[in-house]
Amino acid sequence: MNATSGNIRHCATIDDVPRLLFLLLFAVSACTAAPPVPPPSPSPSADACPTGVEYAVTGEEAASGLRVLTLELTNCGTEALRLEGYPSVTVLDADREPLTIAVGRGSFGISAVEAFDAEPWPVAVGPGESAVTGLLWRNTYTDTSAPPVVGEHLELAVATGRPAQVFTPTRENGEPVTIDLGSSGKLGLRPWTAAP
Repeated sequence: MNATSGNIRHCATIDDVPRLLFLLLFAVSACTAAPPVPPPSPSPSADACPTGVEYAVTGEEAASGLRVLTLELTNCGTEALRLEGYPSVTVLDADREPLTIAVGRGSFGISAVEAFDAEPWPVAVGPGESAVTGLLWRNTYTDTSAPPVVGEHLELAVATGRPAQVFTPTRENGEPVTIDLGSSGKLGLRPWTAAP
């Protein structure tokens, strides 16, 4: 006891050090921010694959006005698809309005192309697997009384009566592919085949 002040002095002893260190560490840890929690990874939704299939352009040929566009379908659903025959195709303009053209099975009198005139066979496409089809037309413009017919989008379904989706054909570099029919007004369809 201090005689002049009447106060009791208390000095930390060696036994108090662990307790003081614990309190100091607790105070410091309370001031530091918790590590950021990573955002949850997006869960797959039905919107990512609304019709169960996705389309892509996998080939393009042009010679003497004859055009061939190869389309690949990938099953992005959870169940196997059975494809038989031909897809349902409607060619749309820049405003996504249907163009008045004739769409037929096989080469449709446009030109003799073996892959288009092959006999259709059933194709089973499991989840993650693919099948191919194709479009055939001529880019000739002989009727100058009307502007050339150009399609920029396709409304596609695996078959007539099945759910359709609008697909905009693009090359791998993102460049658009147009269906430049000129004044020919005809489009041939290749039957579904398994992807190579």
